[in-house]
Amino acid sequence: MEEYRDKLKQQQAAVSKKVADLILEKQPAYVKELERVTSLQTGLQLAAVICTNGRRHLNIAKEGFTQASLGLLANQRKRQLLIGLLKSLRTIKTLQRTDVRLSEMLEEEDYPGAIQLCLECQKAASTFKHYSCISELNSKLQDTLEQIEEQLDVALSKICKNFDINHYTKVQQAYRLLGKTQTAMDQLHMHFTQAIHNTVFQVVLGYVELCAGNSDTKFQKLQYKDLCTHITSDSYIPCLADLCKALWEVMLSYYRTMEWHEKHDRDEGTVSSSVSDGNNVIGAEETNFDRSYVQKKLEHGLSRIWQDVQLKVKTYLLGTDMSNFKYDDFIFVLDIISRLMQVGEEFCGSKSEVLQESIRKQSVNYFKNYHRTRLEELRMFLENETWELCPVKSSFSILQLHEFKFMEQSRSPSVSPSKQPASAISTTITLFEQYCNEGNPFEIQVNSKDDETEDVLASNGYESDEQEKSAYQEYDSDSDVPEELKRDYVDEQTGDAPVKSVSRETLRSRKRSDYNLNKVNAPILTNTTLNVIRLVGKYMQMMNILKPIAFDVIHFMSQLFDYYLYAVYTFFGRNDTFESTGLGLSSNRLRTTLNRIQESLIDLEVSTDTTGTLTAAEERKEKVPSPHLSHLVVLTSGNTLYGLAERVVATESLVFLAEQFEFLQSHLDAVMPAAKKPFLQQFYSQTVSTASELRKPIYWIVAAKAIDYEQMLLLMANVKWDVKEIMSQHNVYVDALLKEFEQFNRRLNEVSKRVRIPLPVSNILWEHCIRLANRTIVEGYANVKKCSNEGRALMQLDFQQFLMKLEKLTDIRPIPDKEFVETYIKAYYLTENDMERWIKEHREYSTKQLTNLVNVCLGSHINKKARQKLLAAIDDLDRPKR
Repeated sequence: MEEYRDKLKQQQAAVSKKVADLILEKQPAYVKELERVTSLQTGLQLAAVICTNGRRHLNIAKEGFTQASLGLLANQRKRQLLIGLLKSLRTIKTLQRTDVRLSEMLEEEDYPGAIQLCLECQKAASTFKHYSCISELNSKLQDTLEQIEEQLDVALSKICKNFDINHYTKVQQAYRLLGKTQTAMDQLHMHFTQAIHNTVFQVVLGYVELCAGNSDTKFQKLQYKDLCTHITSDSYIPCLADLCKALWEVMLSYYRTMEWHEKHDRDEGTVSSSVSDGNNVIGAEETNFDRSYVQKKLEHGLSRIWQDVQLKVKTYLLGTDMSNFKYDDFIFVLDIISRLMQVGEEFCGSKSEVLQESIRKQSVNYFKNYHRTRLEELRMFLENETWELCPVKSSFSILQLHEFKFMEQSRSPSVSPSKQPASAISTTITLFEQYCNEGNPFEIQVNSKDDETEDVLASNGYESDEQEKSAYQEYDSDSDVPEELKRDYVDEQTGDAPVKSVSRETLRSRKRSDYNLNKVNAPILTNTTLNVIRLVGKYMQMMNILKPIAFDVIHFMSQLFDYYLYAVYTFFGRNDTFESTGLGLSSNRLRTTLNRIQESLIDLEVSTDTTGTLTAAEERKEKVPSPHLSHLVVLTSGNTLYGLAERVVATESLVFLAEQFEFLQSHLDAVMPAAKKPFLQQFYSQTVSTASELRKPIYWIVAAKAIDYEQMLLLMANVKWDVKEIMSQHNVYVDALLKEFEQFNRRLNEVSKRVRIPLPVSNILWEHCIRLANRTIVEGYANVKKCSNEGRALMQLDFQQFLMKLEKLTDIRPIPDKEFVETYIKAYYLTENDMERWIKEHREYSTKQLTNLVNVCLGSHINKKARQKLLAAIDDLDRPKR
């Protein structure tokens, strides 16, 4: 072991030596290497420090800059995204709440706004269609849009009843936004047609149910035509007025719709002309097309709507038989319809043939019935008329009567008796312009009858009270009386104006022939005359409104005058004994007129023979029985001058009536159809102008009875004419005759206390009496068997005395038939040849008077042969008469 140990020690020492040798050998390399290692270590330590510093700096940078800024940026981006999301959410929320706003807008009737909103929502919805909640909203909006369109249609239909500019402007804008301008027009016309139908149905239904009283709904199911037949006559007029009012509103709405489009087109025209760039061209073309479409549609619609209105009113008019309506009611209906026709004229220039025809039908029917009743009434009036004076004012003019009020208004655009000032409206303003904003031309004027009272009656018969006259001064000042009427009264004046037949001086002197109590010259008329004048006024009102039946109405008017004239003649003027005197009291014209009236108007067969043919019955229906004078009128008493007062009233009222007809001639002529004008001319020239000619035969009867001509003939028969010396004293019969005339004058004065006797009447009476007296004198002279030259002188003395005294009693100059007597007296002195020529020239003497003249002359200066010759000449004259 030791050895082994030693061996090992040796080995160790050897190895260690080897190692030491190697170490020593390698020592410098090792030192070198060690130096490098040490420098490397130092370098590494430096690097470690730099790294540490670098890291520290990096850390500072990281903490101080990058984290904060990039965090900010990231947050900013996040914020942006969130804002976008919020916007979307808000929009979605708004979209979700849109329907609420839409319904609010629709309630406010802001249709354009609603549609715009709806369209915008649709646009927005398409943007957000990636959200599932939005896709449902889209379909909902589509429904809303359709709903808006429906509501828009309803709004459009409201226009038909009550046009509102703002409302309509909104509706039109809305339709334009939808791009449905043309559809809107078509719809509008449909609504108007519907509105007319519904309106009239509702109005009529309302009245029918109101009158029926029960709440039965069977009327609801009736057709309009049948519904119209259920209207009662009481509710007819208010219903018609309401019907027209409602239709007027529809037409006014249409008119204003058109007006709106015209104005709108003008405004648009100016705007589009100022903005004309390339992009607008296509749009402008489209707008122009729409515009012309709308314009044509509107113009075409005018006549269609008016046609609808006419047909509805026609159905209503013909649904009721109006022949038994009161006159004022019927006139009111005519007035409404004429107003409606004027509306039609202004609305679309239509002549309203449908309305005219239906109203003509009703009018002719009504008028025949009405006139028939009026003629019967007139007959009753005439038969009960006591021919007393109706006290009217001196300034009375027919224009003061209610029935003639329409003549003042005929200058205003609408011919109507309703309350409307004549001059307030110039003819240029149409009803549409006048009632555009308020009022209705078919308003019923309830007070139109009461607001103006007639003031035509004098408060006492003579109007003598000065105070009372001044109270009325304003009402009846002269200016109210038309010139024609003033002229008409001139012949009845007391001297204010010269009368042709009498000189002004005579007029200024005391007027014995005009038996007036006072200066007031009120026209002479009776209640019946007033009644006829009122009827004429009513007939004229009807004719004014109804030009198509003007001829029928004027024909009926002429019958009223004819019947009055015939009645006055039959009551007071018919006397065949005087007709045969050959004095030509009735002119041929008067006789022809009276015969014509008798043939055409007077029903002479009083028998109720029913076997006659139907046409005969129809003709009889047109005629009236001849009237009879009231038994209260006594025409036989000498004290009242054989009913002179009644005769004066009757005759002068007829003359007054004729004057009124003359005054109305131009008005009648204006409405008479050209083809029928000759009828009117003939009526005036042959009938109206003959009224004053009735004075002669009527007053002749008084004159013939007022003086006892028979007694005078007896007194004249007692006078001896073959006296031998010229007498200085006239005969008794002259005084007797003058006494009669004085009594006649007294009686005339008595009568004039009851009735004013106008100058023409007193003149005719005096003229008749004097003529009859002069003819009686000639008759008395013609009864003389023997007469000397002195006798003839006595005749002349008597006659001169009579003339002289008579001229004090009367103003008539020259004395009528004065020559008739004088010529007869002087003829006694003629020689045979002169007498023959005289006989041939003077046919006014009767055969008896001429024969007597020849016989009395026999012996004095005519021999028998000459007498034969003269009698033969008289016989020749008498032959043609036979």
